[in-house]
Amino acid sequence: MAFGDVCRQAWRMFLRDWRAGELHLLLAALLLAVGALSSVGFLSDRMQGGLERDARQMLAADIVVRSDAPLAPDFMARAQADGLRTAQTAAFPSMASALGADGQARASRLSSLKAVSDGYPLRGRVRVAGSRDPSTVDAPAVGIPAQGTVWVDPALLDALQVKVGDSIRVGHRTLRIAQVITREMDRGFGFGVLAPRVMMRFDELPSTGLVQFGSRITYRLLVAGADAPVAAYAAWARAEAGALRGVQFESLDDGQPQVRQTLDRAARFLSLVALLAAVLAAVAVGIAAQRYSQRHLDACAVMRCLGLGRKALRGMVAVEFLGLAVVGGVLGVALGFGAHEVLLRQLGGVVPEGLPAPTWRPAAFGLASALVLLLGFALPPLLPLSEVAPLHVLRREWGTARRRGWLAYGASAAAFAVLLVFAARDLTLGAMVAGGFAAGAAVFGALAWLAIRVLAAWARRRGAGGGVGWRYALAGLRRRGLGSALQVVALGLGLMALLLLAITRNDLIAGWRQSSPPDAPNRFVIDIQPGQDAPVLASLRAAGLSDAQLAPMIRARLTAINGRPVTVDRYTEERARRLAEREFNLSYAARLPDGNRVTAGQWYGATATPQISMEAGIAKTLGLKLGDRLRFEVAGQSVDAPITSLRKLDWGSMRVNFFVVMPAAALRDFPATWITSFHLDPAQQHVADDLMRQFPNLTIIDTGALLAQIQQILSQVISAVQALFVFTLAAGMLVLYAALAGTRDERMRESGILRALGASARQLRDVHLAELVTVGALAGLLAAAGAGALGWMLARYVFEFSLGFNAWLPVIGVSAGVLCALIGGWSGLRAVLRQSAARTLREV
Repeated sequence: MAFGDVCRQAWRMFLRDWRAGELHLLLAALLLAVGALSSVGFLSDRMQGGLERDARQMLAADIVVRSDAPLAPDFMARAQADGLRTAQTAAFPSMASALGADGQARASRLSSLKAVSDGYPLRGRVRVAGSRDPSTVDAPAVGIPAQGTVWVDPALLDALQVKVGDSIRVGHRTLRIAQVITREMDRGFGFGVLAPRVMMRFDELPSTGLVQFGSRITYRLLVAGADAPVAAYAAWARAEAGALRGVQFESLDDGQPQVRQTLDRAARFLSLVALLAAVLAAVAVGIAAQRYSQRHLDACAVMRCLGLGRKALRGMVAVEFLGLAVVGGVLGVALGFGAHEVLLRQLGGVVPEGLPAPTWRPAAFGLASALVLLLGFALPPLLPLSEVAPLHVLRREWGTARRRGWLAYGASAAAFAVLLVFAARDLTLGAMVAGGFAAGAAVFGALAWLAIRVLAAWARRRGAGGGVGWRYALAGLRRRGLGSALQVVALGLGLMALLLLAITRNDLIAGWRQSSPPDAPNRFVIDIQPGQDAPVLASLRAAGLSDAQLAPMIRARLTAINGRPVTVDRYTEERARRLAEREFNLSYAARLPDGNRVTAGQWYGATATPQISMEAGIAKTLGLKLGDRLRFEVAGQSVDAPITSLRKLDWGSMRVNFFVVMPAAALRDFPATWITSFHLDPAQQHVADDLMRQFPNLTIIDTGALLAQIQQILSQVISAVQALFVFTLAAGMLVLYAALAGTRDERMRESGILRALGASARQLRDVHLAELVTVGALAGLLAAAGAGALGWMLARYVFEFSLGFNAWLPVIGVSAGVLCALIGGWSGLRAVLRQSAARTLREV
């Protein structure tokens, strides 16, 4: 048969099946599946784009070119020629002095001076207030400081005992304090730049006389604009700066580890919702397609007996399903797009305003999912028909052809797993969800088959005491062992996805909140000198800060790895080159610090032998591994030690963390200062003020702005997950109902036979309900166990926080399983009870 004839016959089959209602359930399941996937995908895509856009406020730009010397004019000229917005900043430590009545300095304080040009910041806004009073309402700043004025941190007012309107001296200039800075999102997190801020105009910086040869000034060129021109400029600038020493780049990926970790977790949470919707789609479409295929076996067998060839039959079915997949995919994507727009309007202020337009990924994923789900899970049941003799088709004798159908299922499952990884945008998350549900299907099937046999044997031994309904129901489930197990697997996987959303979601979000709690430390105290550690700690204890702990900090430079000198030329990655140039903060401890988790090797404990426990991320950047021997130089002395463990740090906790930790005996003799962190409420600001007055040399760093930004992102994402959960849960319940309706024909056939053999309506109802309760309870129990195990794995290995056991999960799982099974199967029983047995058998 020619291809044109195959297409025409496939079109006739499509129209006939559509008029007969054979494709309605399949198309409805496909529309709902693709619609759920696409709506979640569109909203997730736009939410992630909005989050990354907002996170750029942490840089005040899209990309930053940083240098320890004034940048060549070409960098700014090229950006402006490309239509990009630019601004400049210069930051360095300097003394700020309060003036007495005679104009002489009466108090001085080390500050972090920052000069900014017009247009700063390019992303986000600096917030300022006109008074130090905490009750004063702050507002977004308009422009930059006016001529002859500065904006300062509240800590500087306290240290110098000045107020807004007073003047301070910076270098050779006397400048008036015009505003108090309440939030500066691009401030960064390096301890060397987080002294109290003094912000002035960039064009007034030369008049201070502070820009001298050897001045340690960090110059930054801020660039912002559309993504494509920014990416092109970044590529040009990186190539241009390749031969220049000291020129580096900052982007969203190079930002603060606390913010990067929060954004990564946000993306994974949103992706998790989309992946679970995809699993629900696979379960629903698979069962709906199986039902369609079973109802068409006889028609295909007749066509084979009438002489239709294998290729022709295969082509007709493939073309029909391909057309259905395209139609369902396009309509499903359109449905998903419309649904996500409705959801956005309903959410109102929950999601950020002005979200960027969605990318092509959700639409492409929706269409690809439609093709994989329909062709992959609908064609395998029909493929054996083209591989066997017509007589064997009528006898249902498949021989080796059935195994080929299972191979096709395996290929479809593999393709679907690839789609899950693509949707996740994270190999670990996608592989864990796909592998978890694949493993769940295998384990659920084996356990369901075994449980059905055990229950049937138990009911048979009980005899009449077990009740006719239960004995017949369990015997029927055992007789259809493979089919019954597949029913339990299908229902269990669907429930597993819903439980992972409905129950484990609360635990995951609670664990996430605990990893970045609102009471996380928002003050860091550095420069605590030897001999001051005990008095400082006593002062903090007296103020009620019992959780504050002091940690030693030793400045060192990495000079050799396995005996080879460390040089910048050894690395090509920009961050690695930067780490090779900078100093490290070393610390020592006998106990594993809170919020740290050993991922490789073993924690050294109380040993006196020099050993190194290194943060896993920095070890990967520098190409280090367990057993590598490092040499650090501290004030002309050196210490050599091997790496014996790698640690994962919880940056979201905002505690004091160190990249390198060693035993106390290895570092105790080196010069060290101390550092601590703690949380202060606004009403406790006097604690920091008193500490500064008692120990004037200390530097107290306020990270409240950074913590507030992390909490804002966290709350925003959790709100989005809550909203996506409600939508996906509703879609999942409808998909699950469609999946359970796929067993309706088989149940109606068996019920019709029982009616024909004289079974009463009550007996029929008892058998039906017993079977549904058994299948639902087994599926719910297995789903609860699977959701608990997968939720724990996701929390530990993807979201990186601990997750406890939820004792209510098995109870809710069994209850939900029984309820869903009854809802899905009750329609079949009602239809049988309303009509005669002969009519029921004729219709099915």
